[in-house]
Amino acid sequence: MEDVLDLYAESADPERPLVCFDELPVVLRSDVRAGALCAPGEPARVDYEYTREGTANCFLSFAPHLGWRHVDVTERRAAVDFAHCMRALVDEHFPRAERIRVVLDNLSTHTLASLYQAFAPEDARRLTEKLEFHYTPKHASWLNMAEIELSVLDRQCLERRLASIERLSSEVGAWEQARNAARVKVIWRFTTDQARMKLARLYPEYAA
Repeated sequence: MEDVLDLYAESADPERPLVCFDELPVVLRSDVRAGALCAPGEPARVDYEYTREGTANCFLSFAPHLGWRHVDVTERRAAVDFAHCMRALVDEHFPRAERIRVVLDNLSTHTLASLYQAFAPEDARRLTEKLEFHYTPKHASWLNMAEIELSVLDRQCLERRLASIERLSSEVGAWEQARNAARVKVIWRFTTDQARMKLARLYPEYAA
């Protein structure tokens, strides 16, 4: 826990950017009956019945110091999909970084080994030398600022029926573009000192 909190307390470093990473499964649904659009003084109407159209996944990368986020919409959330997101961080989003510090949870696919499943050994090795993983403790994924961004994405964009992965990608892309244009950041206030006071029960006792 303190590893992540101390990381958040550091100043922005262009050579070693901080990126929080998380993912969100999405159920695709279509309407059985067409609803009614909203009109002046009248809310939109949606029939309760829907058809399940499968699932998709949103991988979100969030750089809190920069007010930047990017969402990759995929059909799955397998190790190979995770690996492609990591390669995009290194080669596309932060190509000049000396090292990218990534905060993420303990999901089994969130490992450097995933890179070797997806890419040739020499390419996987190149990527691992650019990535530095910092894991949130088990049952403490709330320490990952990417969860805050995913919560906003869910409320502002996903709390409605989206019938296809193409529609999901389009809507998420528009959300991402608008939020990046506004450079929305997260103001993190929970510090290591506060953790030691408020979560004292989680620290081991020691003999003075």
